[in-house]
Amino acid sequence: MKEISIVIPVYNSHECVAELSRQIADALENIDYEQIMVNDCSKDSSWMEIKKVSLENPNVIGINLRKNAGQDSAILAGLNYATGNWIVIMDDDLQHSPYDIIKLYNKAKKGADVVYADFKEKKQKLWKNIGSWFNGKISEIAIHKPKEIYLSPFKIISAAIVKEMIKFNNLFPYIDGLIFQITKNITQIKIEHHKRNFGKSNYNFFRSIKVFLRMLFGFSIAPLFLASFIGFLCAFFGFGLAIFYTINYLQGKADVAGWTTIVILILLIGGVILLSLGIIGEYIGRMYLTMNNCPKFIVSEITNKNDKK
Repeated sequence: MKEISIVIPVYNSHECVAELSRQIADALENIDYEQIMVNDCSKDSSWMEIKKVSLENPNVIGINLRKNAGQDSAILAGLNYATGNWIVIMDDDLQHSPYDIIKLYNKAKKGADVVYADFKEKKQKLWKNIGSWFNGKISEIAIHKPKEIYLSPFKIISAAIVKEMIKFNNLFPYIDGLIFQITKNITQIKIEHHKRNFGKSNYNFFRSIKVFLRMLFGFSIAPLFLASFIGFLCAFFGFGLAIFYTINYLQGKADVAGWTTIVILILLIGGVILLSLGIIGEYIGRMYLTMNNCPKFIVSEITNKNDKK
């Protein structure tokens, strides 16, 4: 058993691997730790860099995935191999400083199951800040996140919570959703968010939407409720129009007018039906893939690890 495990999903970040490992070793020189770097089928030389670092430092464990599984699945792969009493999850781009791991660790030892890093100022693009705010608001409904908690990718989790998280049997994991399903003993501390000095972000708008949908469809039936609510509103609106046209007919005001209204109603109701079918189809598709036991991740190679889980 190690005291701290650091799980880092790596994707196209070969420039950061060596420096990130050096800083972690420096920050945790007095702590028994392991560093688990999960290469999510990078297109660059990230895996070669991980292997190189793992040869130089026996505390570094490299996990190479056969195909791109997505950040959350890569993290889950790392959690399956973590042996620490506390498990830190952080990004690979050095915007999360390894020297702040001790701050998270000391806060967690006071009795929390999970400690999130609450960034004073996020050094990222404006649309990402807006997206983070929107995701936070939706997660208050979908996964019952407290308003004051920021869903940071930089966090520390107790081994007992991780043990429950890796039991999750779904092709579409969402790490924060798993955490809030298991425990409410969650807190956060203020930590600085650093600028990215190497490479460029792998997250574009569409990747961010994909992560958002994992949270929305994987841990909530809110979309189904929303579809039902919109359907109810349309039915109510249609019933009102029916009464209106019936009264006009009885008063002798009926004529051939109303073509625009009919077209609008057809488009509106047709759109609602297609939206509802799409939402239902998304849930059914996820259920189908899960029931087929499709793997969340496939490991092809591991460095510095003899006992596989």
